[in-house]
Amino acid sequence: MNNKTNYQYLLSDLSTLKGVGIKTKNLLKKRNINNLFDLLWKLPKSYTDRSLSSKIKDLKIGGIQTVTIVPQKYNFPRVRKLPNRVLCNDETGEIDCVFFNSYEGYIKKILPLGKEITVSGKIGHFRNKYQITNPKYISEDSTLIKQVHNKYSLTDGVSEKIYNKILKQILSNLPDFIEWHSENIISKFQGISWNKSIKELHKPENIGNYKSNFYQRLAFDEIFSTFLVNSQIRKKIKRVKKKNKIININKQNSLIKNLDFSLTNDQIKSLNEINKDLSSSNKMFRLLQGDVGSGKTIVSLLAALNTINSGFQVALMAPTEILAKQHYNLGKKIFSTNINLELISGKTQYKEKKEILKRLEDKKIDIIFGTHAIFQEKVIFKKLGLIIIDEQHKFGVNQRKKLSDKGGIDCDVLLMTATPIPRTLTMTIFGDMDISIIREKPKNRKPIKTYSKLEAKIDDVLKFINKQIKLDNQIFWVCPLIEESKKLDHSSAIMKYEYLKKKFPNQVSLLHGKTDLEEKNIILNDFLNNKFKILVSTTIIEVGIDFPNANVIIIENANKFGLSQLHQLRGRVGRGDKDSTCILMFKSNLSDNAKKRIKILKDSNDGFLISEEDMKLRGFGDILGFKQSGIKNFKLADPIHNSDLFLLAEKEIRRIEKSNEDIRKFKPLIKLYDRADIINDIN
Repeated sequence: MNNKTNYQYLLSDLSTLKGVGIKTKNLLKKRNINNLFDLLWKLPKSYTDRSLSSKIKDLKIGGIQTVTIVPQKYNFPRVRKLPNRVLCNDETGEIDCVFFNSYEGYIKKILPLGKEITVSGKIGHFRNKYQITNPKYISEDSTLIKQVHNKYSLTDGVSEKIYNKILKQILSNLPDFIEWHSENIISKFQGISWNKSIKELHKPENIGNYKSNFYQRLAFDEIFSTFLVNSQIRKKIKRVKKKNKIININKQNSLIKNLDFSLTNDQIKSLNEINKDLSSSNKMFRLLQGDVGSGKTIVSLLAALNTINSGFQVALMAPTEILAKQHYNLGKKIFSTNINLELISGKTQYKEKKEILKRLEDKKIDIIFGTHAIFQEKVIFKKLGLIIIDEQHKFGVNQRKKLSDKGGIDCDVLLMTATPIPRTLTMTIFGDMDISIIREKPKNRKPIKTYSKLEAKIDDVLKFINKQIKLDNQIFWVCPLIEESKKLDHSSAIMKYEYLKKKFPNQVSLLHGKTDLEEKNIILNDFLNNKFKILVSTTIIEVGIDFPNANVIIIENANKFGLSQLHQLRGRVGRGDKDSTCILMFKSNLSDNAKKRIKILKDSNDGFLISEEDMKLRGFGDILGFKQSGIKNFKLADPIHNSDLFLLAEKEIRRIEKSNEDIRKFKPLIKLYDRADIINDIN
């Protein structure tokens, strides 16, 4: 078989396996098992040793044991609820095989009288006699049973016996691939092949052997395949030849001089990297990653200015209307009057929206701000040169690729996120993009003082809040749940709102995920305009809106949040020129991990350091809910425990890119790891 046939076998439908009918196939699909390859990653959790055979007299009650017996007599009672029994024996004693809900014909077929049969199951005892109830392992061929049988986290309706049978079929037909890695890489894993690694992975004695050469080899393949796909996407985008922008540095520097603050070194470095991309004939596909409050927006608006001055239009998309409006207002404040700005929102009247779209098509608008609606088909640009997307870390690789294509040949793409991500995750999640990082905070940005407080001492917190209100300051009060839950001992936003409303009449409002979109925008605008002092909210307030007058945030049940999320929430305050405070409230029964998290947050305002510590404590899948956001979940590889493999994969990809190596030999790897929909032109 050639490599093509090999990988196609593993990607074939489950129904090609013996013993897999429509019912079993549908049950497996519920567990996201769609082909033979998917089954290989459902690893054994433990095993049952059925290899040793016992005589009846030596059986131990309560244990799973294997015994070779001869059926002697059937007992099929006519009373429906009573079980069917088959009296069996060997030379040392007697045992009953007991069956509930099994037909006589089936029992006679599997346990024919007078024939030697091997049975394995849990040994019971009833009326002074051994018995096995509903044994699943019964055969005339003892070699099929006298084995070590793997145990899996099973799909309802699929027995352990069927699962093992299916996997043995795949493993016995597992193809031998021509090695795709270089000798240097293979030597790191003692020369073990992909085929041998898979077989070793499913051996019961190897369960949990994460340090083994076969486990490391397969984890590397996962990481490397992801990096290889990202590399090919970068290559594809770089191949697109666009009209380069002519950067007018004098106009840029003139605007920078008029700002009421100085740019940090990281902001200047990032702006230079973006300008280099804009002025290149290769298409820009860049992520601007910065900590909370590090000043990404001003960098993106300067890039927009340079694009506009080069004769192109710009579109800036934000996740919420209020954030889009905030960016629009900043643009109006810093840009000169000869730059035409416009904002499209849900509140824009039909007639006005129609007029805006017409002006956009006629290139009478230089930069448009809005939510995802600005990329609808009916929105036509005359000469779009730059797309800026704010806070869209939930865009997957496919979505980003489509976005880049939508803009057209001459359109550059800049994504921004205030989510500091550990390096290993950044390589995985955003490996298809070039990356600029802003770590440094503006010099006028004061560090947020962080305190922890027992829930029982809420009166102290209320006194502090009362003092802040008298100073005309505003407060965020964050709760994990919307409504009270009987199962979870968290504070409810609604209950806290009712409680605080009595303490501070006419000063409190409530915001949560079930709040109507229009009402939500009204509440946020009222808070921005200082019409009330306390906003009780769930975590929906964590995405980058500036409330300069809000300088206190209280987070209840702080131990229930991850470090990165707490840092994001804390970043909602400290945006003005006043001292800011974050109070983490918790109950007395904190776990050691929770104590560690709170200490890290109190000791640091560095989002990148915090995200690294968060990943060590919580695991990579939990950081800011990335499991729910479509970001690749590895089956074996772990960015914490396999950081060396991530760095090795990155180094190997750079070598392949530099040497312009033919990647066709990696085709089976790419196809198997299900990324062929992105790079489907490998011959």
